[in-house]
Amino acid sequence: MSTEKKIRTFINENFFYDESKNHLKIEDSFLENGILDSTGVMELVAFIEENFGFHVEDNELVPENLDSIKGVMDYIEKKQNKSAAVAN
Repeated sequence: MSTEKKIRTFINENFFYDESKNHLKIEDSFLENGILDSTGVMELVAFIEENFGFHVEDNELVPENLDSIKGVMDYIEKKQNKSAAVAN
């Protein structure tokens, strides 16, 4: 399953009562669209840590990383690339 699909599935299953009403574009803001609040962000962080195998640092808890599907995808890719570079 692609990273985007994993994120969409998580958002659908945890924050939408009716998936058919989820018409989120990849860059739509979770906060501006009322999808996530501060508790939802922490749930998203736990999902990322459990599914992608890294810890989200406090200084990484910023909208750029966690406020849209694209932002989360880019953040995950950046962290995975950084981990791969350190491993080599």
